[in-house]
Amino acid sequence: MNAVNSSLNLEQVWGQYQQGLKKFLHSKVSNPDDVDDLQQEILIKTHQSLHTIKDADSVKSWLFQLANRTIIDFYRKRARQQRDGDIQAEDLWFEQQEDLIEQEMAKCIQPFVDALPQDQATLLSEVDLKGTSQKQLAEKVGLSYSTLKSRVQKGRVELRKLFEECCTLQLDQNGSVIDCEVKPDGCGKC
Repeated sequence: MNAVNSSLNLEQVWGQYQQGLKKFLHSKVSNPDDVDDLQQEILIKTHQSLHTIKDADSVKSWLFQLANRTIIDFYRKRARQQRDGDIQAEDLWFEQQEDLIEQEMAKCIQPFVDALPQDQATLLSEVDLKGTSQKQLAEKVGLSYSTLKSRVQKGRVELRKLFEECCTLQLDQNGSVIDCEVKPDGCGKC
């Protein structure tokens, strides 16, 4: 069974979004040759992964997320190559964008975390929202690292259940969320 609507194929997707992707790339990358290289890389990644998309309606968001990640990887690679050279501040736009995305996502996730039992909510807030390492948190709260790790994992499972009650999640082949849509009879948390 093909995961994507059988009438949807690479040529159609690329034909529909190629110009929009190119404009997006030009807004983030100043060198036209780099834009062309990135567009080619995105085409290859689209060809390799388009079959993982389960809902044709989410192709656009998936494609632009793929483009955004490809641009971020491009700048990270460039930064590593120029580690000893001068890096322009505008070349680091992706770090600011990632911080903004994380802040916005934390606002969306917090009501779900708050719906968990207090001990799980506290652990997930510290680890997943504030970025505290599990080892540091284990020492701070007086638990063994393996116990804390297990509790965090259990909390994540419970958190995912809450999300799935409210939203339809679309996952890539690695199990990472690539799209989320509120169910018509959603829970009202988001």
